[in-house]
Amino acid sequence: MKRIHRIAAGLATVVALLAIPVAAASAAGHPHYSAAGKPTIVLVHGAWADGSSWNGVTSRLQKDGYTVDVPPNPLRGLASDSEYLKDYLSTISGPIVLVGHSYGGAVITDAATGNAQVKALVYVDAFIPDQGESLLSLLTPKNPNEPGLNPEELFNFVPFPGAPKGVSDLYLKPEVFAGALANDLPARQAAVLAATQRPIASNALGEESTAPAWKTIPSWDVIGTEDHILPQQLQEFMAKRAGSQITDVKASHLSLISHPKVVASVIVTAAKHTH
Repeated sequence: MKRIHRIAAGLATVVALLAIPVAAASAAGHPHYSAAGKPTIVLVHGAWADGSSWNGVTSRLQKDGYTVDVPPNPLRGLASDSEYLKDYLSTISGPIVLVGHSYGGAVITDAATGNAQVKALVYVDAFIPDQGESLLSLLTPKNPNEPGLNPEELFNFVPFPGAPKGVSDLYLKPEVFAGALANDLPARQAAVLAATQRPIASNALGEESTAPAWKTIPSWDVIGTEDHILPQQLQEFMAKRAGSQITDVKASHLSLISHPKVVASVIVTAAKHTH
């Protein structure tokens, strides 16, 4: 009976904590903290991935004494994904280094605008859009003679409940995944990543970016020179336009998995800028 009373008391405490207004919880700041003088590092994954894509980078940063957060990227649309991240960032106390991979680069570009706590942006094989640009507009060849994207060849289209009219979840076809994203990873590892991919809503590819954070926040960029889905030339154009400090690595689109040491090193360099 005493054990039951203890469990009941514990549940009552949990219920009381859950009843705390959201504003009060946010005011209390993020429950994690970094070592003195070190910013919180927030890692944002891209499409067809989840937070586990950052595992190799996360472990290295934690070993160096950094607090690392890897919030889920909903992959529902650029506007809503950016708002989600913006709200998440508002719960963190102290300086932040914000890192985005692939589509996550577009998300951090919009989410960090106006947030004085974000001291550095790090892009990894990422989109770095300017205001009014979308992922599709950036990927569309400027030369009309060049072949454009063929969605039917790349994606499996899957409906989902509550989807806006004409919107589907996009899965990269398994036969496309390895060659497009993971061309420097072992075949078995690429096959697992393809099987466990998280889809992105099709509307996310066409939504336009808002005022970019890179115009007011210093940035760094890791560019995979063997990237088969986001061309190196396009990455360099976006990085130079943003004034990013560029690090090239002989890697696929998933350099954060195949070369986590390089990616972590660039993030640490950006973090030291905040001291």
